[in-house]
Amino acid sequence: MNTIPADTTIEAVRKQFEILRRLGPEVRLKMAFGLSDNLRSIVEAGVRGRNPSYDEQKTKQEVLRLMIGDVLFKQIYPDIEK
Repeated sequence: MNTIPADTTIEAVRKQFEILRRLGPEVRLKMAFGLSDNLRSIVEAGVRGRNPSYDEQKTKQEVLRLMIGDVLFKQIYPDIEK
């Protein structure tokens, strides 16, 4: 545990980790997938807000580019220009 938010006490962080450990790996994994889905939705909303003319395919491509970075995106889609 390297970073503790400035507005959180060490006791609160310890309690949070204690609770997370008790949940078990399956529940923690489900939570991680849920957080990932939420982040993707937020990124997608940002892309749509900045680029209202994008169609569904272009929006998904831009979300992917933002999530994996330009270098990897260009390796996957060498013919697509930003």
